Amino acid sequence: MAASKIEAAPEAASQTQVRQRSTIGFPYMDLESAVELANAIHDHAGHGDCDDDQLAAWSGQSAKSSTFRVQVYAARTFGILEIENDRHKLTELGRAIVDPKQARSARVKAFIHVPLFKTIFDNHRSGVLPPTAALEREIVQLGVSEKQKGRARVVFEKSAEQSGFFEHGKNRLVMPGVAPDAAPAGKRQENNGSQLQDRNGRGTGSGPEDALIQALMQKLPPSGPWSADERVNWLKLLTMAFQIAYGPSDEIEIKKQV
Repeated sequence: MAASKIEAAPEAASQTQVRQRSTIGFPYMDLESAVELANAIHDHAGHGDCDDDQLAAWSGQSAKSSTFRVQVYAARTFGILEIENDRHKLTELGRAIVDPKQARSARVKAFIHVPLFKTIFDNHRSGVLPPTAALEREIVQLGVSEKQKGRARVVFEKSAEQSGFFEHGKNRLVMPGVAPDAAPAGKRQENNGSQLQDRNGRGTGSGPEDALIQALMQKLPPSGPWSADERVNWLKLLTMAFQIAYGPSDEIEIKKQV
């Protein structure tokens, strides 16, 4: 079964202890590797789905290789891929990340989607990152296995660069400025291209965090149908955007009732 193979990805990469001891989610490959799989699905199946053999062939790999399974695990951790009925398909975020008009904001959301990366960002958003040794100690304190702290740090740093968080230096995490350019032209004009407005016509803000919320608001479909899974994914992204804009708060769980 495809799902069981992907869940076994850490063991396949000789990381059994990670599953036993790590208590915070993080990928074992960087964001770019996840985007590669998203592009492979988009190029060959569009909004459709595929099985292990197809996705592996499209990405030039073997479905039995540990590298492939770890790469899929990473794409799922970034919120780009999901499995439904043992088949891979792009999430709403995955579809955005292969769209050149939405890719920049989608990469930001994918980076923040990872619990470890989001926590590090929250801890250091107003200052500079600590030196390598201190950062790795913090990573362990946040719940990463001692034996995987180096790998987690490297994947974090690569992904931060690939998503634009290091644009002002590799020792400082800064939320990238994300223009709401993914919205249809009509919506961009209604919002004057930069700000949402309240009922009195006043702008609600134009900082980087506000832009992230704006981009999500502009992703709301003008009419139905809109599936429950898509609604849940959108609400999860909005919750993370609120955490970025207004600071950490108590954990909010959003899920579909079964």
